Amino acid sequence: MKSSMKKLSFLLLGLLLLLAACGGNDNTSEKDESKGTDTKTEETKTYKIGVTQIVEHPSLNAAYQGFQDALKDAGLNVEYDYQLAQNDNSLNTQIAQNLASAGVDLIFANSTPSAQAAKNVTSDIPIVFTSVTDPVAAQLIDSIESPGGNVTGTIDLHPDAIKTTVEFMKNELGIEKVGMIYNAGEQNSVAQVNQVREIADSLGMKVETTTVAQSSETKQAAESLVGKVDAFYIITDNTVVSALESVIQVAESNKLPLVVGEFDSVRRGGLLAFGFEYYDIGYQAGQMAVKILKGEATPADIPAEYPNTLKLVMNKDVVEKLGIEVKDEWNAELVETEN
Repeated sequence: MKSSMKKLSFLLLGLLLLLAACGGNDNTSEKDESKGTDTKTEETKTYKIGVTQIVEHPSLNAAYQGFQDALKDAGLNVEYDYQLAQNDNSLNTQIAQNLASAGVDLIFANSTPSAQAAKNVTSDIPIVFTSVTDPVAAQLIDSIESPGGNVTGTIDLHPDAIKTTVEFMKNELGIEKVGMIYNAGEQNSVAQVNQVREIADSLGMKVETTTVAQSSETKQAAESLVGKVDAFYIITDNTVVSALESVIQVAESNKLPLVVGEFDSVRRGGLLAFGFEYYDIGYQAGQMAVKILKGEATPADIPAEYPNTLKLVMNKDVVEKLGIEVKDEWNAELVETEN
């Protein structure tokens, strides 16, 4: 009997040891599965990007779409916090502060004022801008090649765009006096107006300017130039472009050519523009953001970029109304007014 009990005890002990070993294997499996879950979570990480945009108009909207598509094409999961300042400087500053306080992974600043406000509130969070005309003069970066700091991005002015445009107005359209409307509070606009003046002066042309502080002042400003100029030239000024229909109305009523700074304004009723698609520079900015979020580079290491292309786009409807002959050598792309 004692011998049987002793054998039974050994059997029970062996069974317990076997169960313990199996339990250990289960724990190891859970740990491995846990590790696998952790790896998967890392692969599907969601990045939070704060978006600040000074005002809503087609060009800036297209740039934002391009930015989003670049991150989507890169396979990144992104949660966007999009905030629109509606051309209100106080709100623009508040938006930048809100995004910095929210601890986003990156700020996408769509316009010069948006980028300046963002830089003023954080030196730690990476900032990628687009739709900025002169980032060095705006004190966003140290230089095009070596931005330094936490900011880089894409520029909305091809190096040859303004020169080519003014020369075309003079040599092909016979324009001698150019009327410009802009917001003197937008640094990007001041830089462009100065460049136009310099080029026009070298060609013997005159530039008449008037400034606005609000979009609502645009129509009256345009009317004040009638009789003084041969054509309007509306650069990429956020305040004026957001109210471009006011200028279009004045230009049409007085049969004045309306030369603009970007293609979306041509589709809205401008005569022509030498430029690029804002979607493209938004996409370029998105590619920069991908590198930063993946840890492959910092803003300081990524040179700012100009648009890759420059072409002439003309509005077919406006061309016909003004009786302009489109020459083959212009290589113009004709578009129709969008309703």
